[in-house]
Amino acid sequence: PLLPNIWLRRGDRTFGPLRRPSRCPRIAVPFGANRWLPGLLPEAEPGRRPGMSHSPDAVLFDVDGTLIDSNYLHTVTWWESFAKAGYDVPMRDIHRAIGMGSDQLLDAVLPAGRDRGGDDELVAGHDALFSVYWSRLKPLPGAPDLVRACKKRGLRVVLASSAGQDELQVMRAALNADDAIDEATSAADVEQSKPAPDLVQVALAKAEVEPARAVFVGDTVWDVQACQHAGVRCIAV
Repeated sequence: PLLPNIWLRRGDRTFGPLRRPSRCPRIAVPFGANRWLPGLLPEAEPGRRPGMSHSPDAVLFDVDGTLIDSNYLHTVTWWESFAKAGYDVPMRDIHRAIGMGSDQLLDAVLPAGRDRGGDDELVAGHDALFSVYWSRLKPLPGAPDLVRACKKRGLRVVLASSAGQDELQVMRAALNADDAIDEATSAADVEQSKPAPDLVQVALAKAEVEPARAVFVGDTVWDVQACQHAGVRCIAV
């Protein structure tokens, strides 16, 4: 389907609106003092961008894979949790589902006719394995600077995470930018995880802005789909 609110940049070229988000390539957008995400910080890049009719008042950041370098760790720890339970799931399938909440991820990669009574144990297994890496989590290059730059330019900054509260605190410590963060969401705030729009809607409420006055920064197609459902512009990195 056509996604009129979603635009990407590569170098000096603008791509959009996007079609078939599940097949969109991952676009690497460099973080740094002089090269910000297009349309996010208007002072750094004057002029209007396609799909950006006005500057946002708030920026909603996905955390895993967008600000914190954790996607591959999640892939490996889900794979190990599945293997211990007797499920042979290719890592490529798990990696493609990263960014969904655990409830959606299990349905995406495991057989539909499985005994769902074991789902909680699978999630607990993943969480225990992933917690081993908590002390070694690091932000992606330039991520703390980007968060602070958004705050400095007057944007409300909300971390839109579906992680558990303990894990969220660990990631915030790794990011080390709490001085620039206004609010944050966690798994306890939503009933359905991405690609459902619940997380984006809760983040909007915490930012105290309407959908048209916010922009979401994420790294997966599930972020894009959740934003489309919520009517929020999305920048994919």
